[in-house]
Amino acid sequence: MFEGNYVVAVKLRLVRMGKKKQPTYRVVAAESRRARSGAFLEIVGTYQPRGISTAEPEMVLKIDNDKVLHWLREGAQPTERVAKLLKVSGALEAFEASKVAR
Repeated sequence: MFEGNYVVAVKLRLVRMGKKKQPTYRVVAAESRRARSGAFLEIVGTYQPRGISTAEPEMVLKIDNDKVLHWLREGAQPTERVAKLLKVSGALEAFEASKVAR
């Protein structure tokens, strides 16, 4: 991403949403200099660590792998937590496979 005469680093990171003590997160592509809940470039997924209800305590993860692969190919760096989520969704493995195929 170019801004003025210099390159701006893009990160894949989490933006906190939801009520108090009931967090949900958006996985977004954002400029690295922006605030955690500031402006972002694109939403690439959602993550609910507590599940949808107490009857379903497992985490709910929805990632658009095509969008993630696009941003990774453009040079975006995932944060540590997002990298773990991308590994669960299979997007990181697909990216590594596409790098080897080139």
